[in-house]
Amino acid sequence: MKKVFVSGCYDILHGGHVEFFTQARSLGDYLIVCVAGEEIQFMHKRRRPFLPIEHKIHLIKSMRMVDEVVVGDDTEMGLNFKSAFLKTRPQILAVTEDDKYESVKKKLCAQVGAEYAKLPKLLGYKQISSTELFQKLTAPAEVPVRVDLAGGWLDVPRFARPDGFVVNCAISPLVSLFNWPYETCAGLGGSGAHALLMAKDAVKSELANNVGWQDPVVIHETGLCVWRSGPRPVLDFKINPSFLRNKLALFWTGKTHVTMELANLPRDYDLLARGSQIGREAAMERNFDKLCEAVRITHDVQLKEGMQPLPDMGEKAKKYCGGGHGGYAVYLFDDRPFNSQLIEIEPYMRHFLDSDD
Repeated sequence: MKKVFVSGCYDILHGGHVEFFTQARSLGDYLIVCVAGEEIQFMHKRRRPFLPIEHKIHLIKSMRMVDEVVVGDDTEMGLNFKSAFLKTRPQILAVTEDDKYESVKKKLCAQVGAEYAKLPKLLGYKQISSTELFQKLTAPAEVPVRVDLAGGWLDVPRFARPDGFVVNCAISPLVSLFNWPYETCAGLGGSGAHALLMAKDAVKSELANNVGWQDPVVIHETGLCVWRSGPRPVLDFKINPSFLRNKLALFWTGKTHVTMELANLPRDYDLLARGSQIGREAAMERNFDKLCEAVRITHDVQLKEGMQPLPDMGEKAKKYCGGGHGGYAVYLFDDRPFNSQLIEIEPYMRHFLDSDD
């Protein structure tokens, strides 16, 4: 009898596992599947298993191509199955084509005279890993977007200032993959929100596009946040934004923008940094008037950059959102009026929005 041995975490069983087991079984007469123990999986994946080990064993045993299931508890990197392998002494060790531990596994095979067999990934539809499935299962169903109030562009690593901050606030209505009540490419951090909904590393994807990190971090953090300007996000502090309720609105300028195309335009970073310092003070004091001052300073920078003046609507302050030159503008009022040109928004924080904690 020719025994074939495979090993893995198999935390969330999917079509790729079924195909792999089927291919492996075709190499011999008896398939042994070694499942990584829970502590071993944590060592390798740095997260707790999604399924308890007993459930994984039961599910894998129920597959028609599997003859035996064992548990691997060895701590040697890449060889968590070593004891079970030496005990069962199979004729073939089957691995996937992207196996990261080929050299140590070949040495183990040599100890018992087993063949090391690489199997191609032949799934007829899109491949997905258990890690990707775990990320999708734990991704949020809906998230806020954000308005940036001061210090915009100081989250872009090449424009970072040691004396600068980024002041921003998560807002509702929330968005989901199935309900997006805002225009896109409009300055509200939509790309960061979408990346979070898709279970991606949103900060990494934003920086890869040569733009800043502020969108995904405040969308994830929620509340009114102050960040230190720099190459990576560092939260200076966060407060409950309840003092901004009934004071915020959006105005749609009628055209979209692409932030990457605006990044290298000349602008007054000294004044942006000054506005961000005032915005930080305003957040610390929960001072609405001072926050409006920071917003006005930021808008002055935008006008100097060449953006068109925004319409007056009785506001205390206003500015373009994000990179500007189109998209949305945020308006701040002592008491938000009804105006058909304005879109009502509210500050958003996951907890304690109705208190001052």
